[in-house]
Amino acid sequence: MDEIASLLEPQIPALRRYAWALLRADEAADDLVQDTLERAISRWSQRRRDGDVRAWLFAIQRNLFLNQIRQRKGRGVQVGQEALDLLPSAESSPEDHAGARDILTGLDALPEEQRSVLLLVGVEDLSYEQAAQVLGIPVGTVMSRLSRGRGRLRQFMEAGRSAVLRRVK
Repeated sequence: MDEIASLLEPQIPALRRYAWALLRADEAADDLVQDTLERAISRWSQRRRDGDVRAWLFAIQRNLFLNQIRQRKGRGVQVGQEALDLLPSAESSPEDHAGARDILTGLDALPEEQRSVLLLVGVEDLSYEQAAQVLGIPVGTVMSRLSRGRGRLRQFMEAGRSAVLRRVK
């Protein structure tokens, strides 16, 4: 059990960041990390000894997240207060505040497969090969999804504010 703990414990902060980026709520992210660790420990014997533990854990976490999405499909998107608390303070400029909110909104507007690739490569600093292993897709697909996701996020940041606003009469 000490071997398992020594391999899992250093991965918890990265799992937590990824879970929060997916869910934007502290409690839900903590629950997802706990579920991920429980699943990993219960299936430890099924892990490939020569495989990357980090990629394996991210794959478990993503699969659990996708299962949650399927179960909640009819409830709509829920964003925790923690997501708003982490936005720039009132002392910061309105542009900074709007920019951070736009990034979060832009990420939420991406299809899940592009958002996952962006978070794994851009935030968690996984290699393309590790991200491909987590997502169960070829490296070329990771590269194309990353490119499309970055492009859509860039387009949203350049035109998103005006595209989101509606004229009210």
